[in-house]
Amino acid sequence: MATGEPVLAMERADLELGGEVAARGPWRLAWERLRRDRAAIAATAFIVFISLVAIGAPLVAHLTGHPPDAQYRDTGLSINGIPVGPNRTFLFGTDELGRDVLVRVAYGARISLLVGAVASGLAVLVGIAVGMCAGYFGAAVDNLLSRFMDVILSFPLLLFAIALVTVVGPSLPLSVAIIVFFSWAPVGRVVRGQVLSLREKEFVEAARSVGASDLRILAVDILPNLAAQIIVYATLLVPLSIVFEATLSFLGLGVVPPTAEWGSMLAEAVSYYQVAWWYVAFPGAALLFTTLAFNILGDSVRDAVDPRGERMFVRG
Repeated sequence: MATGEPVLAMERADLELGGEVAARGPWRLAWERLRRDRAAIAATAFIVFISLVAIGAPLVAHLTGHPPDAQYRDTGLSINGIPVGPNRTFLFGTDELGRDVLVRVAYGARISLLVGAVASGLAVLVGIAVGMCAGYFGAAVDNLLSRFMDVILSFPLLLFAIALVTVVGPSLPLSVAIIVFFSWAPVGRVVRGQVLSLREKEFVEAARSVGASDLRILAVDILPNLAAQIIVYATLLVPLSIVFEATLSFLGLGVVPPTAEWGSMLAEAVSYYQVAWWYVAFPGAALLFTTLAFNILGDSVRDAVDPRGERMFVRG
């Protein structure tokens, strides 16, 4: 739902019907706005669907009778060695080795969603810790940590990833580490800016006056006031992490073959897109709609938390 007058008009109507909304807290109001957002509902439904596909990937393999790495060169390739198109045996067609694309797309969802969730979660945790320390303690600590964040943000992602993979070798944990390394700094900047404002508030001064420790003030008084911004940013960070991981795998810097992953499937399909459209279309569509759904949900959550358009944060 768009922000602005339509949202405010509905909330005024709710007030006129008995004033129930006026007694609700901000989280309840945000939930009510989110429930009215059809785009958010559709995005959530797709995220639930693709998550179930990822969880049920072994079931998909069992029902089709095709393990993700099994090569069916007799039935999965034409006499010219070209992947066969969608049919009753292979619903999404096959790849250049005769493997079932449907099964591999389902297993690829596991990698993408796992990386998106883990990398985003770790990046948010690191960003919260660094940003809170920088914003709360200020002075030398703020200068040091802020300059460190500036250095991280100035690194060229792909050059750094290529150099690191050349030395260490490609792996899924390394992909997660690279994504976290480049994703926590924007979160830290957002948190730092909010903490700089909150640390001068009356409730923080009151906590200091009664002898509360810095750790308690950060955990009990400041952190809960950052929850909305953190949730919104974490939701928007998931699709970025998924795209980063797919990009690394596309360049051969991510998962190790023959592990099924959307980015590596697209890389393998480059030589066949003119004769095997399904090889590009299905993993590409899975990647596109998954990232689109998370972006729509993130924007909807942002609008629900901040309906008047007074943005609580700026994307990194």
